[in-house]
Amino acid sequence: MKVGLVSLGCAKNLVDSEILLGKLKSAGAQITPNPEEADVIIINTCGFIEPAKLESIETILEFAESGKEVIVMGCLVERYKEELKKEIPEVKAYFGTESWDEILKYLNLKEKEKGFRLLTTRSYAYLKIAEGCNRLCSFCSIPSIRGRHRSRKIEEIVEEAKKLAEIGIKELCVVSQDTTYYGKDLYREYKLIELLRELEKVEGIKWIRLLYLYPTEVSEELINFVSDSEKVVPYFDIPVQHISDKVLKDMRRGYDGKFVRNLLERIKKKIPQAVFRTSLIVGFPAETEEDFKELLSFVEEGHFHWLGVFTYSHEEGTYAYSFGDRIPEEVKEERKEEILRVQREITKRKNEEFIGKELEVIVDGYDEEFSFVPRGRAYFQAPEVDGVIYLETLDEIKPREVVRVRINQSADYDLGGEVLKGELFTKFK
Repeated sequence: MKVGLVSLGCAKNLVDSEILLGKLKSAGAQITPNPEEADVIIINTCGFIEPAKLESIETILEFAESGKEVIVMGCLVERYKEELKKEIPEVKAYFGTESWDEILKYLNLKEKEKGFRLLTTRSYAYLKIAEGCNRLCSFCSIPSIRGRHRSRKIEEIVEEAKKLAEIGIKELCVVSQDTTYYGKDLYREYKLIELLRELEKVEGIKWIRLLYLYPTEVSEELINFVSDSEKVVPYFDIPVQHISDKVLKDMRRGYDGKFVRNLLERIKKKIPQAVFRTSLIVGFPAETEEDFKELLSFVEEGHFHWLGVFTYSHEEGTYAYSFGDRIPEEVKEERKEEILRVQREITKRKNEEFIGKELEVIVDGYDEEFSFVPRGRAYFQAPEVDGVIYLETLDEIKPREVVRVRINQSADYDLGGEVLKGELFTKFK
């Protein structure tokens, strides 16, 4: 049986897809990247916000109309299974999240041995440490889709990290819906630092990157740990969502604008080389023009190297749904574009500050458009969402190599640099 898989949505969804691919391979299925060759197409969907739902539906329809046998799984099915079965009956079967074994059973396949994830990445891998979320943010549908927070055991996570290191992975991107909450449910206390201590011991892993840190749980202890670590990169992905006290209160985030500013200042004071990424929401029902101007002014202060903006998505089943969807879509889009315009100049300026500096870079591979140009990332660049560094060298370099690079070019989001000879660093610079 030839199986093709399309994975949509976030990195956590990608991990689910890789687990399924590993199980399918262990059961004797042939995995093909070419949908035309596949006997069965499996689509792992996202159902978080309206644009993601539309992308999932369009993808399902595209393959359903191709005459292929199509199976759909994931978040969209968790939210709308009955509606999907009714509206798109061409799909052979629908499954929710984490339905790997049910899918194998449906396909009359059985694992010969416990299969390990089949990675779709090269130098880095996402390491999912928990599932679900206990937060009550008024705009978010994730708790209703993925359920309550469920931490994996430290031993189980470390064992997976060791396997990833054995196959050559250099960077672990630690992910969950709420990474800073790790361990609270399982051990009755936060255990992220204890987990990181164990992951640091895994031989072969160069970097550990923390993604999705909830602002109120970024403790002084965690900041100090990152400051002292030689593996945990000083990259703080903290989704603040807004800066207006009124909007944050209606979002039920549990902090105010002053808290956000103090947090960023405390991190920067302890770790001068720290880099921040955040995500924002514009067009929330309670957001006035004054609230937006306050948010725009906050962005203009230049705290963030990287920034993503979402327009508010009016999702049924969330607390904010009762507020109504008051702000026109065109106003939401205008606000989004204004913030992105400002942030583009900030990122460009921050990138220019690296010109002349020497950095460690993990080689990801070669550019998709210019296949002869190698590229990689430094500590301040997360895979897939941030910029990259294009590498100048006469020597052959391979994915997963770690090289020393002098930055000599800068663009809006990407950098260019010359690969140097010499020892690698022992600390982030």
